[in-house]
Amino acid sequence: MIASKVMAQAGQVDFLVMGAGVAGLRAAVELADHGEVLVVTKESVAESNTHYAQGGIAVAMEGRQDVALHLEDTINAGDGLVYGPAAEALVAEGPPRVAELMEWGAQFDREGGRLLRTREGAHSLPRILHANGDATGAEISRALVAFARAHKGIQFAEWTTVTGFAVADGRVMGADLLDRDGTQQRIGARAVLIAAGGAGQVYSDTTNPTVATGDGIALAAQAGAELADMEFYQFHPTALSLPGAPRFLLSEALRGEGAFLRNEAGERFMERYHALLELAPRDVVARAITREGMGTRPGEARPVFLDMRHVRGMDLRQRFPGISAVLARYGLDLQRDLIPVRPAAHYLMGGVRSDLGGRTSLRGLYAAGEAACTGVHGANRLASNSLLEGLVFGARAAQSMLADALPVVAVDALQVAMEPFAADEQARLEQILERLQHAMWSYAGLLREDSTLRGGLCEQAACAAEVAGMRRQGSVTRRLAEADALCRVARAILQAALARTESRGGHFRMDWPDRDDARFRKHSVISGDGLVTFEEW
Repeated sequence: MIASKVMAQAGQVDFLVMGAGVAGLRAAVELADHGEVLVVTKESVAESNTHYAQGGIAVAMEGRQDVALHLEDTINAGDGLVYGPAAEALVAEGPPRVAELMEWGAQFDREGGRLLRTREGAHSLPRILHANGDATGAEISRALVAFARAHKGIQFAEWTTVTGFAVADGRVMGADLLDRDGTQQRIGARAVLIAAGGAGQVYSDTTNPTVATGDGIALAAQAGAELADMEFYQFHPTALSLPGAPRFLLSEALRGEGAFLRNEAGERFMERYHALLELAPRDVVARAITREGMGTRPGEARPVFLDMRHVRGMDLRQRFPGISAVLARYGLDLQRDLIPVRPAAHYLMGGVRSDLGGRTSLRGLYAAGEAACTGVHGANRLASNSLLEGLVFGARAAQSMLADALPVVAVDALQVAMEPFAADEQARLEQILERLQHAMWSYAGLLREDSTLRGGLCEQAACAAEVAGMRRQGSVTRRLAEADALCRVARAILQAALARTESRGGHFRMDWPDRDDARFRKHSVISGDGLVTFEEW
């Protein structure tokens, strides 16, 4: 069944949390002493962007000066668009949240009892905690899942998809759920939290797992909530680039430990792009790799490599066991080989517009983590701030849900059985999605301009129309819901990118290559009717 027998029969919980990553689980723990919490996740609890996070969690644990430097680095990386109060909350509340996480069982790497720290791009000093070398997200997820499962007030609905929100009089009062048997059910809730992560699957090349389809963002927009900063997508500079291999993330911690980037001629090239070389902000490094990889003919690509052959005094297999194991499958070794890399979609700085307490523009609907946009990352997220964001703003959103104390409102029952698609229908849907993903990579990737963005909108509209044509009266499959979400997210990215006629952070316009603070030191906001405006926060 979708939830526990009591919850399913009643069709009502106190709090419904969409997503089981760091933000969702941290919120659930905060809520659990005050009512019944249902955590909904599309696959197992362990499958989330959090689980796959490699490098670590950025946190300033050495006092006030350390916190001040972390704030400065966060603001500088955000390219003039970081919302100050959000960043201040992140860096100031980060240390106690991480300490709390360690009390709950999270084990970070130590040497002689002292926490080990590494440095990543755009950080002024080493402050990145890591676990099991390069499996930090998995360790944080493990600790939070174990702590949450031990709490009687938290129930999990695994292999369950949220397909819509119940909305009346401007308030979200519950959500429609679809389990893997094809049964739909409406669950009422005093408050609903979107913590369902990002939308990397909107692009053909991404480091994100297959579950990252922007469901929460799309459903919030469909319900009438505002979105913000959707044009700012972060492309991780170094994903594995081999024919037939997935775009496996090669952590920024590799460059933090001394890796160089080299072009086809064997030259280190980052000195031509930024004074911080390989540790420049991610948007700068990603575009540099893209430019170095451009051939002389349209469509031609030249290889770019990550090089650690010169690094001595470190056992790279021990420091990066997960990365080393994946590379070994392809006959590659960090200490011996040049590793071919290219950028891939990694993190959405935008999302559902929310305040510092996770409140959205719809009463009863809250957002935290990558699905939310508080302005904390500005136009470009500082490396390893994402796990910290989930901890800090997951807790803050839960506190708002409790403080608002919205009353229970009965919702109408929903019981619809869904017949699965035939094989040919499923194949057609996958073809539509591949077309959308390749269009987004081509038209709204690292290098954009007016003509490509308009071409992307045409492709998106065609794909969205085909997806809508496959919807059957009153019911939906998980994959159809994901396809609809990806179409909605794609449109929001394209609309916001077209409206922002400047270049800033993760958004680069070849036809408008300069930053324009006079007109665009503002956040883009997409209202329920799809209108894009720019606002100062």
